[in-house]
Amino acid sequence: MNFKIRKIFAVVLLSVLLLTTACTPKQPGRFDQVQQESSRQKSGQAVAKSATQGGEFNKFFPPAEDGYQRVFTQEKKGFAEAKLKKDGKEVAMLAISDTKSTPATAASYANSTKKIAGYPAREIGNTQTAILVNNRYQVKVLSRSPSFTASDREAWIKKFNLDGLAQLK
Repeated sequence: MNFKIRKIFAVVLLSVLLLTTACTPKQPGRFDQVQQESSRQKSGQAVAKSATQGGEFNKFFPPAEDGYQRVFTQEKKGFAEAKLKKDGKEVAMLAISDTKSTPATAASYANSTKKIAGYPAREIGNTQTAILVNNRYQVKVLSRSPSFTASDREAWIKKFNLDGLAQLK
């Protein structure tokens, strides 16, 4: 009988232990608060409500020419992007972005001494050339191939319909 009582006692003790640990509230983890805060934020909050729709930019991109192919790859509020291909290989990326959402980007042109097509310009690293149109729209060309040089990037920036983009409100 002594063995039977110990067996019952062990089962009861194990049941009480499981019940109390299962019903105990979980301590919040170190990421739980951050997760709750980010879940409460509105999605897309980083893009200004007044930013231009990306589809509006497509008409200002240069047309495909001289063996180049232009393939639009991304279009969202405040941004549009196209790959520039030659012989089936990507050589550059063309982009227009509305700096309404990123005023620091527009401000980075304030001390620019270089101009392309009359607009303030800057080199970003060794692979990007960009201009700021109408103090709002950044037009950028990024090299994706070593053969696509800074002078190629500048030439392609000039092929955008910059005057049309400057009229965009």
